Amino acid sequence: MRDAGKPVSAGDVTKALGADRKEVDKAFAELKKEGAIVSPVRCKWQPA
Repeated sequence: MRDAGKPVSAGDVTKALGADRKEVDKAFAELKKEGAIVSPVRCKWQPA
C-alpha cells in the first residue's frame, strides 16, 4: 500500500501479490479491526 502512494482496492492488492481475493479480504478485515488501515474513499484502503 505504501509503495502505491495512493489508496488501493483489494483487487489491486490481489493482482500485485497474485494472492487469492478471499485471503486479501480476510487480511483487510483484520487490519481494519486492528486500526492499521483506513478507508479515505469507498472501497479503497491506505495505511493508518
